Amino acid sequence: MPGMVVFGRRWGIASDDLVFPGSFELFVRICWWIGTMILYTYHKGHIDCNGRGVLQGYLIGLLVVLALIILSLCAIVYVSAQGTITNPGPRRSIPVLVYLRALLYIPELVWACLGAVWVSDDGKGCDPATVGAVIAAVVASWIILLLTALGVVFVFDPLGNPRSQPAAPEPLGVRDLESSEGTQFFSTARSLAVKVWESRLRLLCCCLPQDESNRTVFSNIAKLFSGFFSDTDLVPSDIAAGLALLHQEQDKMEQSREPSVVVTHSPSSPIGEDLEAELEKAAHCMRFAAAAYGWPLYIYSNLFTGPCKLSGDCCRSRAAEYEVVGGDNLGCHFSSILHTTGLQYRDFIYVSFHNQIYEIPFFVALDHKREAVLVAVRGTLSLRDVLTDLSAECENLPIEGVSGACYAHKGMCQAASYIYKKLVNDGILNQAFSIAPEYKLVITGHSLGAGTASLLAILLRNSFPTLQCYSFSPPGGLLSKALADYSKDFVVSVVLGKDLVPRLSIPNMEDLRRRILKIVSNCNKPKYRILLQGCWYELFGGDPDDFPTEMDNRRQQELSQPLLGEESLMIGHSSSYQSFASDDSPAHTSTHLPLFLPGRVLHITEDGPSRRTCFTEVRYRAEWSNEMAFRSILISPRMLSDHMPDAVLGALNSLTCDRPFSLCPSAVNSSQPSTV
Repeated sequence: MPGMVVFGRRWGIASDDLVFPGSFELFVRICWWIGTMILYTYHKGHIDCNGRGVLQGYLIGLLVVLALIILSLCAIVYVSAQGTITNPGPRRSIPVLVYLRALLYIPELVWACLGAVWVSDDGKGCDPATVGAVIAAVVASWIILLLTALGVVFVFDPLGNPRSQPAAPEPLGVRDLESSEGTQFFSTARSLAVKVWESRLRLLCCCLPQDESNRTVFSNIAKLFSGFFSDTDLVPSDIAAGLALLHQEQDKMEQSREPSVVVTHSPSSPIGEDLEAELEKAAHCMRFAAAAYGWPLYIYSNLFTGPCKLSGDCCRSRAAEYEVVGGDNLGCHFSSILHTTGLQYRDFIYVSFHNQIYEIPFFVALDHKREAVLVAVRGTLSLRDVLTDLSAECENLPIEGVSGACYAHKGMCQAASYIYKKLVNDGILNQAFSIAPEYKLVITGHSLGAGTASLLAILLRNSFPTLQCYSFSPPGGLLSKALADYSKDFVVSVVLGKDLVPRLSIPNMEDLRRRILKIVSNCNKPKYRILLQGCWYELFGGDPDDFPTEMDNRRQQELSQPLLGEESLMIGHSSSYQSFASDDSPAHTSTHLPLFLPGRVLHITEDGPSRRTCFTEVRYRAEWSNEMAFRSILISPRMLSDHMPDAVLGALNSLTCDRPFSLCPSAVNSSQPSTV
């Protein structure tokens, strides 16, 4: 931090990001130079073939060019390793070294062309080993040039045009936010950022129809992304280093916590009788939530038997038999649902695989074991689902009988409205209850499906007062406080471990950004050491490093600058920015409305140490928690794996069957006999 400024623009790479790529190229160049020297020494004075003069000149020139490149790379690696993330002073010579290294591409290109000409015209009659070595050198040169060009494209920042710095420093506390010149400058910058992010989304989603509704979605998501990333000058490696530091800091705080804080009652104890019953129901409903994913999750959970069981249904069309299937008629999906749930074809009322933005697949079935009409909503499984997830603006959701502000996640609110219209307007629920009028309504889903299921339950609550909803790994930014409290009577959210998604909301992401800025600004180690130690810690564990966690006054003053260029941390206070360092700063007042998890929260965690080998048996424990316990993002290697539906199902099976559950994927699969 901040991005490196060379060739008249800012790039998506910092001056301390050249250690690893420079070291790798340096290793390749040294090996290349040694090989060329051996070849030249072996043939020196007795090259007997056509074009020997050209070949000898080529080898000598190549040795000189490689030697100059090696020297420049040594300087780049050494200088790039100096300083810290927020102290680029010792790396001020990096732009000059980059210019020098760029100039050396010219003779390398010339020598690559010269070698290619010699091989094609004068290489005949020479030693085949010599010709092969020259060809290898030419190919290596072109490969490195190509990789360099790709690297330039990769680190190119469309928003990296030179930005004017504030003209003169002003005393701290002067906040001339109404300056017409400053307002116009930042307004233009934000508009450009929105356009860039919208272009990125359109390129990423080029396979989707570019109609008006989709363009509106792209525009809304682009505004969200541009607003989140526009006021910091972090490059990707800065974020990676900050996450590594933050993970170790969180682990250190967790290790120092008093045991009485984390030890809770067992689900099987008398105080947990209600909890045990809820776990039984949750484990049962999670099978249906997992089944909604169709054949991809079924194959993943049954790698050896799944393909054989589904192959017959995947290879033939059964439209006549599957009359309940709506949308895309995919035999693989429906067959996997049958295998996973253990239900019969006659138990299904409606199955939809139709998938668009704000329109996600779901199915309705009769669960005779629990005497319920069960609605299962699928989680994220396509690019369209991702866009629904990212539509994180708030949308009003007025509910009769609920006092207070009622709003929810826009994308999931739209998806819930789509399913609500299908269930009610198309008479799907009427058909189900005409068959089983004494059954109750149960709604379930995982991830995106969990958020949509919770909102669908809120919409249907007045019509079905006895309905229940089991929401597995729901997104944290889902409901307003009033709706979250209203849903506690009929929604149970199940969260496993340090799952990222239940902690994911815009305010939480803003808090994470502030914590990353704090911790990287205080760390007195160079970035390459932070990343190396972070990788070692993630892979092999050990004691977390002792990094500072509080910001001193000097760093607070430096971070009050606009993070828009390499010199921004070194100049006086800007009148257009407030401090990112102080949590009490008005700049830290979130502009986004707070959103919460739905219903009562059932948190499943592991007993014992957090790090285990793949073959270690593990027991889980469950406890009632509350939405305020998920107001901060926890960094962990398990933050993504704990979100996987098979992991949630395995943990619930372990709790309800009262047996140890292994962390290995193979053991996860073998612990799910009910899914086949």
